[in-house]
Amino acid sequence: MPDVDQPAPIPGRDPGLPPSLPPDPQLPKPPGDGSPGTMKAAPAGLAAAPPGAASSLVPAQASDIGLLDFFDPGALPWALAVLIGAVLLVRSSKRLLQRLSERAVRHRLVIKQSSSLFAFAVWVIAFAWAFTMLFTLSSQAWLALSGTLAVTLGFALKDEAASFLAGLSILVNKPFQVGDRIHFGGFYGEVKEIGLRTVRLVTLDDNLVSIPSNKFLVDAVASANAGELDCMVVMRFFITPQADHRRAKEIVEEAVLASKYLYLGKPWTVLVQVLPPEHGVMAVELTAKAYVYDTRHEKAFASDVTERVLDAFQSHAIPMPAGRSAAPRPESS
Repeated sequence: MPDVDQPAPIPGRDPGLPPSLPPDPQLPKPPGDGSPGTMKAAPAGLAAAPPGAASSLVPAQASDIGLLDFFDPGALPWALAVLIGAVLLVRSSKRLLQRLSERAVRHRLVIKQSSSLFAFAVWVIAFAWAFTMLFTLSSQAWLALSGTLAVTLGFALKDEAASFLAGLSILVNKPFQVGDRIHFGGFYGEVKEIGLRTVRLVTLDDNLVSIPSNKFLVDAVASANAGELDCMVVMRFFITPQADHRRAKEIVEEAVLASKYLYLGKPWTVLVQVLPPEHGVMAVELTAKAYVYDTRHEKAFASDVTERVLDAFQSHAIPMPAGRSAAPRPESS
């Protein structure tokens, strides 16, 4: 056979191995520029995993997910229906329990308190139900959004959250109840409603006052009846030092005892004391402390006793000081 030129051996290569072939230009090139250690760049929109991490790629937009991404517009009519149903249920229940409380007078305060608790529970359930209908959140989504929601709601709803917790504290601790007569912030009246954000009371002049619930966490509040139907009414009368104070005291006692609004289940009394001069005029004060059987008749009780006392003072010629207000000033304590 003719001699064939053999390729020169490669230094360090085993002579028994077949010679290396040149690369085929028709075969696909490896990723990158073909140099060793070169990797193909990650697709746009995906972040490459750090060294030593799993080979799966994480979407770069994961940190930009917001609450609106989980919003379901198709559930909006159903969520509105839930809230409207809650409004109708609360209003109808209040009317029904109000009528029931007027018939069962002895249990009026308990029924009104139950009305507030029922309305509170209905609103909490309705809002939670509507939220879960509008936003479909998985456990991973809750973890991703919990921090953002906590910070956002903490700043935006700070006062509302404080009022909500204060209203819940009032319902649990019961410093006062629906139907109580309370003194707060210069106002005195009957508590009509303990809501999610405000406490509403009606003054003796029939004014509706709304007070944020969180105010009751820091300021003092005085309850005249503390959940009872009866409450004390304090009535003050003035006579001159020269008047017969014993006879005047008897007149006040007879007026209190003769009133149809007096509650005999608790003790009552009439106190006498000499007051320091006011505008150069001295006076003797007679203070009647008695209980009215129903807080709603507080002003009627004071007016009834006042008329009886003034008529008796005139008929018995008991003088009243001109430099002081002779009319009694009823107040609850």
